Amino acid sequence: MKVLRILAIQYEKNYMRKYISLLLLTLALASLGACGRAPELKGTRLDPALPAPDFTLTDHTGQPFTLSEQQDKVVLLYFGFTSCPDICPIELSNLATVKRELGAAAADVEVAMITVDPERDLPERLAIYVTHFDPAFIGLHGEPEELAPIYRDYGVHVERRDMPQSAMVYTIDHSGFVYLIDKAGRWRTLYAHNTPAADIVSDLRILVRE
Repeated sequence: MKVLRILAIQYEKNYMRKYISLLLLTLALASLGACGRAPELKGTRLDPALPAPDFTLTDHTGQPFTLSEQQDKVVLLYFGFTSCPDICPIELSNLATVKRELGAAAADVEVAMITVDPERDLPERLAIYVTHFDPAFIGLHGEPEELAPIYRDYGVHVERRDMPQSAMVYTIDHSGFVYLIDKAGRWRTLYAHNTPAADIVSDLRILVRE
């Protein structure tokens, strides 16, 4: 009986060793699997990511701005105009909050607004407007024939609406998305108007490390 008891104890020890080894192996494999998965982004993710349509426009300082030359930074593109009464100021204020909350990581992020009202939004006017929200924001201008293919490539709705009884004379109806282009020049994510700043900050913290 004593021999049987010793054998039973030895069997139990061996079984536990194998069980623990199997458990550790399972946890290690699960960890490796998690490391291999793409990070979860909070914005509307493009799957697969697309090469961001390239363009060259004039920034608010009068210098050329080419999207493909910004590949050392994550770029947030917004399409708006300086006479916008509500949506554009809200969105740019939100993006300014995003940059503040990023802290030092904001150095790897560029925010640029492409005008949808080139008739009024000349570089000088864009300069006053965008830097009001953040000194590092960039305003981009182009001729209508330069801007039209960019609107098309990014699926931006732009429509002039006359307002003969208003001092504004006309306004621009436009879609209000923010487009995120990563450091490799890929269009990764789309943010709807009023996306919480915390969600964009979370995504940027992932992408600036890539």
